[in-house]
Amino acid sequence: MNEQTAGHNTHQRGRHYESVAADYLTSLGYEILDRNWRFHRNEIDLIARDRETLVFIEVKARLNTAHGYGMQAVDFKKQQRIRKVAAAYLLQHHYSYYQTPCRFDVISIDDNEIRLFRNAF
Repeated sequence: MNEQTAGHNTHQRGRHYESVAADYLTSLGYEILDRNWRFHRNEIDLIARDRETLVFIEVKARLNTAHGYGMQAVDFKKQQRIRKVAAAYLLQHHYSYYQTPCRFDVISIDDNEIRLFRNAF
């Protein structure tokens, strides 16, 4: 398998798990507003509404946990990038930066088990 094929498979797998996460969140009452919203070279996997709160969601999946859990991949640097993209989303969609209740959730799918970390950072 060459690098291009491996990257394509990783991209497809990521999109699959994002769909699984979106279905899970919908079953919990979230309304999915956007998927894979990009700002420059960064993106937020899912943007949803949970009642009155705008939620920015990072999805991480691991086929096995030999090298750690998905949640562990959302380090400080990744959190900072997500915050910047979220700020751009708020601006572009004319939300009030200070009056819109927001939070950051992480969905970690490990060994096919889904875990939701509300207000993860």
